[in-house]
Amino acid sequence: MIAFSPAAFTPELLSKYIALFSACFPGSDKFSLPYLRWLYCDNPAGSAIGFDAWDGEHLAGHYICVPAYASANGVRIKTMLSLNTATHPAYQGKGLFTQLAERTYAAAAAAGIASVHGVANANSTPGFVRKLGFQLIEPLRACIGFGGLHTDYTRHTQEISFVRDWSPDTLAWRCANPANRVRHRLQGDLVQFSARGHNSLLSAYAELPARGIAMPDDAPFTSPGARLFLGLIPDHARRFHFYADIPRRLRPSPLNFIYRSLSDHAASVEKGNIGLTFLDFDAY
Repeated sequence: MIAFSPAAFTPELLSKYIALFSACFPGSDKFSLPYLRWLYCDNPAGSAIGFDAWDGEHLAGHYICVPAYASANGVRIKTMLSLNTATHPAYQGKGLFTQLAERTYAAAAAAGIASVHGVANANSTPGFVRKLGFQLIEPLRACIGFGGLHTDYTRHTQEISFVRDWSPDTLAWRCANPANRVRHRLQGDLVQFSARGHNSLLSAYAELPARGIAMPDDAPFTSPGARLFLGLIPDHARRFHFYADIPRRLRPSPLNFIYRSLSDHAASVEKGNIGLTFLDFDAY
């Protein structure tokens, strides 16, 4: 009989999570002990929230969301990013993920978290929408180009449906990802961010206004040439002067921004009015 319990982050349980990830994602070296400690325990916005499914002593399933702060229609909210999910191959097809997710969202709502969002591929998006009540907001934009994005939508966050609200401490935590460090540098009135994906010739690129972000330069900055922008910028703020869209047929797996409200404070978000960069999810 399957039993459910809140995820916990003792060394013993973290080791069990790593073993589960190894069974579900053979060949991946991402899920190390330092990575899970960083992701689950060290986040200044709060420890991860999730549930585990147990068959006696056997870990059958695991689901985790990571807390964050955001601005939703001008209101600062606490949200969370839907992230790690794994069901042991012996227990797949039994609906465990749906049960883990609903328990996680109920616990998050009780803790004052207003919404959950995620970036889902084409295969997983229908399940989030049909079974878990997420809105499919819009596909992410993927562009290749040079130089800056020439946009600063963060000047008008009160007009944006959803954008992450980064602080110096949460940015420093994000850049310290032990599985893939994010480089950053101050360039004029911007802080520029760069990360190189595994087996990728391009570096992902993002930028945030420097005001209020006291981050020292971090050399070397790994995006001197062509850059990849993967995310969303509100329609009214787009100025991709030197960037071109990658055709959808050439993308390995088109990604979608999905969203579910857990509170009246974050009832809905609008297509074409979202701010999102690679910093905001786990592609890099």
